[in-house]
Amino acid sequence: MNDRQDPYDPYAQEQQLIGYDPYGRPVYGQVPAQPAPGQQQYEQAYEQPYGYDPQGYGQQAYYPQQPQQPAAPEYGQQEYPAHQEYPQAPGYGYETQQTQQWIPQQAAPEQQAAAPAPAPAPEAEPGPSRADRVPEPRRPGGDPSAPDCRTEQFAFIDQPDEESEDVIDWLKFTESRTERREEARRRGRNRVVALIVVLALFVVGGVGYLWYAGKLPFLDGPGQKEDAAAASGPQKRDMIVVHLHNTKKGGTSTALLVDNVTTKKGATVLLPNTLGVAKDDGTAAALGKAVEEGGVGVKDSLDSVLGTHIGGTWRLDTPFLENLVELVGGIETDTDVAVPADDAAKIPAVGQGPKQHLSGAMAVAYATYRGQGEPEAKQLDRLGKVLYGVLRKVPGDAKSATVTVESMGQILDPSLNAQALGTLLSKLGEHAKEGAYRTDVLAVKPDGTLTDDANKNVVKEVLGGSFNAAQAGSAPRVGLKDATGDEKTQVTAKAALLNGGYTFVDGGKADKTQPATQITYQDDAQRAKAVEVAKTLGLPETVVKKGENAVNADIVVTLGKDYKPS
Repeated sequence: MNDRQDPYDPYAQEQQLIGYDPYGRPVYGQVPAQPAPGQQQYEQAYEQPYGYDPQGYGQQAYYPQQPQQPAAPEYGQQEYPAHQEYPQAPGYGYETQQTQQWIPQQAAPEQQAAAPAPAPAPEAEPGPSRADRVPEPRRPGGDPSAPDCRTEQFAFIDQPDEESEDVIDWLKFTESRTERREEARRRGRNRVVALIVVLALFVVGGVGYLWYAGKLPFLDGPGQKEDAAAASGPQKRDMIVVHLHNTKKGGTSTALLVDNVTTKKGATVLLPNTLGVAKDDGTAAALGKAVEEGGVGVKDSLDSVLGTHIGGTWRLDTPFLENLVELVGGIETDTDVAVPADDAAKIPAVGQGPKQHLSGAMAVAYATYRGQGEPEAKQLDRLGKVLYGVLRKVPGDAKSATVTVESMGQILDPSLNAQALGTLLSKLGEHAKEGAYRTDVLAVKPDGTLTDDANKNVVKEVLGGSFNAAQAGSAPRVGLKDATGDEKTQVTAKAALLNGGYTFVDGGKADKTQPATQITYQDDAQRAKAVEVAKTLGLPETVVKKGENAVNADIVVTLGKDYKPS
């Protein structure tokens, strides 16, 4: 319909261009018949804008209202121009300039008015050829004098331009930045989770260690239970006795160095010089006097009193203590008093306060200092601090510790060589560095006997002194405690025990008197010997009972007012 069927047929009817379809192709129609002569034609031309969608969706023509013409007397006829042209949409390949035509509108019949006689139609002038009548597409409302716009000057949706590339680049940048942010958040979350896991493991491990070590309140760990089981059973202890001789001012001080192999703990037990020990002849003497006299049996006497087994004796003169402190590089300790300098004795001053660094000479001055009117326990406590500071600086290797001992240049007692002393000092040093170390001053009564607290808390717990110290087949250790208030009665009972071949342990005087005499033992194996002790003293078997001994001995005799010497 849109294309002419036979443009070269001479008998074909005349057709004219009436417009363009949405694809820009021309649309042809039949030429209308010429109006009869005499009819008046009115033709007004208005430019019709033709709107075109870049997507090619349809077209729209605008037809303005024509002025009303007088209607014909009979029907009112419509007049058409000889050649009616319509605006056409721009097609592909055409210029965007559009031709606008005047389209006559139907004249409305005027009421109550007679239509004038139609004027004769003008003669048709020879028009252009059929091909020339095809108008070129023009812009609606375009100005002929305006410059032409070519298709290459428009940006179609399917043709990318620089702005679209910028938009794509911006989208890619935004997307990549978002991905980086998400990746950073993900890494941050992973780090937080890892940190929480590490903290949880750390807390669980710390709590587990505290539980195992038994340091949590109201909760005993297996480690504490093992220590308790080891403490309740037989324990192995290595100990030596140290006698410090002050070569400048005179006097001695005694201490026991104890290595508990079973519980892996160390201790220093300081012994007052007033502690009563037995001499070789069986008479009692003060510990300080016995040490100054150089008695060989001091170690055995201490074993008898304390129920221990001392492995050796270390005589440590103050010059060698000074050398030992210098060899370990000095010590650090808390001093409770300021020691004044003594130029005559070449004793340097020692300051008072926490964490005081002491050289060899300062350590000796502080360890041997005893203020006017001070009890001996104060001076022993200072000696214990110096020994603890030295042990913390002793090498943990047994060989290195042995070299340190040999470097002192001291001739040791035959019962304790340098290797044995170095090994013991290295073990005690490890306990001191780990904090598994204690220092105690053994409390004694004015008569030289042990107090009940000292006997229970120090001798039995730290030194392990008990009835187990007595070997099978040997004479039992018999302690004598006077609760009669009569010294003569105690002397008579002591003589009877010594004559019976028993090892005597002086228990001193009781805090208060008691009416009946009592003999106690702790081990069932000692019952028979306890009965023999009763017979030796002239007492009946009924006084023998099993119980806790007040004195550190195998058998304890507490004399009451009912005791009558035989």
